[in-house]
Amino acid sequence: MIRLLSKIFIKNPDDTSSPEVRQAYGMLCGIVGICLNILLFTGKFLAGTITRSVSITADAVNNLSDAASSVVILIGFKMAGAEPDPGHPFGHGRIEYISGLIVSGAILIMAYELVKSSVEKIIHPEKVEYNTLALVILIISIAVKLYMCFYNRSIGKKLDSSAMRATATDSFSDSIATFVVLIAAIVEKTTNLQIDGYCGVLVGVFIFIAGITAARDTLNPLLGQPPEPEFVEKIKSLVTAHPEVLGIHDLIVHDYGPGRQMISLHAEVPAEGDILALHDAIDNIEHELKRELRCDAVIHMDPVVTMDEQVQLLKEKTASLIHAIDPKISMHDFRVVAGPTHVNLIFDVLVPFKYRLTDNQLEEIIRERIKAELGDEYFCAINVDKGYAGEQDLQE
Repeated sequence: MIRLLSKIFIKNPDDTSSPEVRQAYGMLCGIVGICLNILLFTGKFLAGTITRSVSITADAVNNLSDAASSVVILIGFKMAGAEPDPGHPFGHGRIEYISGLIVSGAILIMAYELVKSSVEKIIHPEKVEYNTLALVILIISIAVKLYMCFYNRSIGKKLDSSAMRATATDSFSDSIATFVVLIAAIVEKTTNLQIDGYCGVLVGVFIFIAGITAARDTLNPLLGQPPEPEFVEKIKSLVTAHPEVLGIHDLIVHDYGPGRQMISLHAEVPAEGDILALHDAIDNIEHELKRELRCDAVIHMDPVVTMDEQVQLLKEKTASLIHAIDPKISMHDFRVVAGPTHVNLIFDVLVPFKYRLTDNQLEEIIRERIKAELGDEYFCAINVDKGYAGEQDLQE
């Protein structure tokens, strides 16, 4: 149904990198979610009232909160698609993450209320009178929620939307919750065992876990997670495809919401090249990144000596010594400054986060290895970097 509706109401539905298309998908899925959840709430509330089942009634209220969550998603996508303004020059894309976080909060609140009412039902049990209508409504509800999980997950993957993935998680947890309620209904109807309250607690715990998972997935981009490896590889491939670029490092991706990314990186270029020609090539690469990946880019040129054999030899030996300490460590921005009494080797090393050695310990080990291998006249000026893009060596 969603695929058909998207073809009818969304222009260029396959252009998912377009903010307008993302907004249209979010609003479409939000409207469909509101309608389906209201229908499920109506049916389950009727069944819960007739049977006096706390688990069915709680499940109905859960669907009502899902309808409210769909409203939040709809508003979130609408606001996220707003154009940049003086107060928000990078746009409003992160509102989509915030809407996903609100949905996660709604899931957690619903889990708490469900556990609370279920515990009360355990303490004060009541006879539940299940009938065929209630069982049919529960079965239909499971099927509808699984369908909602399917289309939200599919669209979430297509748009790379954490808010849509949170909604899919919510729909799946709802289907499991309703399945547990259905099992409780069948058991009580056939054995007269009063397990309604216990099943409600079990459902509440499951929903709580789903809410924590959804919250984590929406918090990570807000806090600043590394970019996807596929995106990093696309940047690397596009930039290094130009013959003027020898390698890249210090890549940083700033995420202001889906389709609103800014990147900065250092591109190594031959020090012996024409500075104007190299600058023109870097400008072209920045424009290409914006055109192909829809991200604004700032590229810093790092001149690398390529014609001096002695510098190249020292660079290779230094890189080999660092690699021998730990293959996870790499080197870039290597320069040689020779004086009358000693030679300075100036370079950066890229170290993983939470590395087993402190920066000072690592620097000392590198200095000792270089002095032992090259001689006491070689001094090191080392700057320790971290891999903000999640890649430990973009130059390989």
